[in-house]
Amino acid sequence: MSIKEIYDLAIKTGINADPRGKAGVKRWLDGEKKKYEKLSNTPAGGDKALFDTERLTNPYADSRIHFNKEKQKVKTIAVGIDVEEAEIALIAAMNSDIDLIITHHPVGKALAALDEVMHMQAEMMASYGVPINVAEGVMRDRIQQVGRSLSPVNHMRPVDAARFADIAYMNLHTPCDNLVFQFLQDLVNKKNPDTVGELIDLLKTIPEYKEATKNNAGPMIFAGSPENHTGRIVASEITGGTSGSKEVYPELVKAGIGTIIGMHIKDESRDEASKNHLNVVIAGHISSDSLGLNLFLDEIEKKGIKIIPLGGLIRVKRTR
Repeated sequence: MSIKEIYDLAIKTGINADPRGKAGVKRWLDGEKKKYEKLSNTPAGGDKALFDTERLTNPYADSRIHFNKEKQKVKTIAVGIDVEEAEIALIAAMNSDIDLIITHHPVGKALAALDEVMHMQAEMMASYGVPINVAEGVMRDRIQQVGRSLSPVNHMRPVDAARFADIAYMNLHTPCDNLVFQFLQDLVNKKNPDTVGELIDLLKTIPEYKEATKNNAGPMIFAGSPENHTGRIVASEITGGTSGSKEVYPELVKAGIGTIIGMHIKDESRDEASKNHLNVVIAGHISSDSLGLNLFLDEIEKKGIKIIPLGGLIRVKRTR
């Protein structure tokens, strides 16, 4: 496979697992196309030449190829949750046969645009029964807050390191998080655990979470108790860029949600969930990210590509 073929497969896979559905993704892409068509080739007209045209086909601004070697066929990939300057330097120093580095968490221009994918959270909430105007309202300030927090970050540092080392480099964030969302939502819908404790036990049957538990980083109850009934369970804080607004929790309760599954949560959000009697189960951050990457890596490994895990990735294969 070429680097572009691997990337295109990741985006396609992410769209297939997107909580908004293909129709929701199409609406987003159509909106980007309209923005692009309104621009002109002058600064006063928005400067069409500066528009990131990848936004016309890729709905995930937090996932990009950062350094491509277009004619190179990929045989070996180093993959991690975080593969940045230190790991890139190690790979370069080893003079290895690695053709491509894939890091999960956003870097470069993808990190600078992380806040843009958070808009999908409003549509997720709407699918749970929260009025879309309310969902968009409670997310607006949080999205702007994340955007401001990203402004001073040295985004391009790891990208420069990969270019200096002459190793192709990409990151895949929301597409893989979508796979985790789909996997967990399908699992709880099928198994329908009755209590929060049963939900924790169910999550620990997943190899990535089982391994994380051995390292004191397994699934935990952050709000509620093992004896609490779960009610309706949604994996609402698994994808969509980063953690959303604490104001969403009372709205989710009004919509009939009893338990949410997330990767991580801030204390202020946890307190708000507790105040509204919403159970919160944190499956784990790095273990969840590993699950999403693994579901995608299995697809490219079928094509004969060798995967070298590092950077925190708990590699689990689900295909022979």
